[in-house]
Amino acid sequence: MDLIPEPSPNVRQLLAFYLEAGVDCALMEEPVDRLAETDIPAAPAPVRETAPPRPVREMPAAMPTVPRSETAPAPEAAIALAREGARTAPTLEALRALLENFEGCALRNTATRLVFADGNPEARIMFVGEAPGRDEDIEGLPFVGRSGKLLDRMIAAIGLDRSKAYIANVIPWRPPGNRTPTPQETQICLPFIQRQIELVNPDVLVTLGNPSTQALLSTREGIMKTRGKWLDYDTGTRTIRALATFHPAYLLRSPSYKRLAWQDLRAIAKALEAAPSR
Repeated sequence: MDLIPEPSPNVRQLLAFYLEAGVDCALMEEPVDRLAETDIPAAPAPVRETAPPRPVREMPAAMPTVPRSETAPAPEAAIALAREGARTAPTLEALRALLENFEGCALRNTATRLVFADGNPEARIMFVGEAPGRDEDIEGLPFVGRSGKLLDRMIAAIGLDRSKAYIANVIPWRPPGNRTPTPQETQICLPFIQRQIELVNPDVLVTLGNPSTQALLSTREGIMKTRGKWLDYDTGTRTIRALATFHPAYLLRSPSYKRLAWQDLRAIAKALEAAPSR
């Protein structure tokens, strides 16, 4: 029986494949087939001559040693630097400036720009996701792609918008190809988001998705067991009510869970109504 060959992908499917693989820029205007054979002229046969005596080669000068201050610190040292720096940042502006110049996380070197936060720093509610994606990396703002549009609709469903909410991520730089941040990268960035929460000082903290929930709420349970349950988040000076729900990107892939997310949003709205105004 003859096998029917699979149809070749069209341009739209190829572009979608490249984006999923982390390819988001082109190096040349025309494609180059690196596997194609090219006609390379044969090199002329060398003419044998009596070789002159070889000159004595001088030993190359030793490469200069890079000062320790210019090398990336070890993960343990980077975590210690992050904790000390975040602890001493008196304002959100100072914390942002500190992150702009922080060299302890390698993600800073591969990202286009820092994605610090969006919204109202005096808001009563704060949403925290995991890490920026491609759109966020380009614009320098969290949740501006497809998942950001869904988040806007979610908070609009309870009568809020970005002028009445504060939005950030545990990781402020996009991992290459949107890969999952490593545990070390999360631990290095954790003191900064913790200080950010402390400075915003919201009445309600909402963690979006499993990674941010586990990082901030000190739980190892999955989002299916954690979502919808009120927990306490201790800043050291105040206890904030915290609730985990699904990340908007997950809801785009699994729309059947939007019903549960809506239940979480209703619980958040009731908590904001019950909390005393500042």
